[in-house]
Amino acid sequence: MLIMKIIIGSDHAGYQMKKKVKAHLQKRGIEAEDVGTYSEESVDYTDPGKKVAQKVSDGVFDRGILICGTGLGMSMVANRFRGVRAGLANDLFSAIMSRRHNDSNILVMGGRLIGDTLALQLVDTWLKTPFEGGRHQRRLEKMDIE
Repeated sequence: MLIMKIIIGSDHAGYQMKKKVKAHLQKRGIEAEDVGTYSEESVDYTDPGKKVAQKVSDGVFDRGILICGTGLGMSMVANRFRGVRAGLANDLFSAIMSRRHNDSNILVMGGRLIGDTLALQLVDTWLKTPFEGGRHQRRLEKMDIE
């Protein structure tokens, strides 16, 4: 697997899964900066979502991972940041295509929708899948609004 800088965050609904994903990354020699939350106490998903998206947008981190209950809220927050392409993937095909065709730089998962085994498979697949470029690059360039 490529060596890259990863930032990870979750709300309370994704907290347990985030802990497992972070440990999984560390076992593979990938350090992940954890921006919270740090318990199952209720928090607004927007707070960790903004922290991860801002640092990916600024280029401080190559990629990020966000986990909330469904993945929907985190996706909406993250995709408001310039240069962020947050892909919600609760199945392997979505994880692959978010990288191949969309060059996603934030993986979003629904902690209440998928199990831990699938989550770890999604992370591994997403990290190793390359962007195809070509006609897809042209499409990416049309995404950001001036």
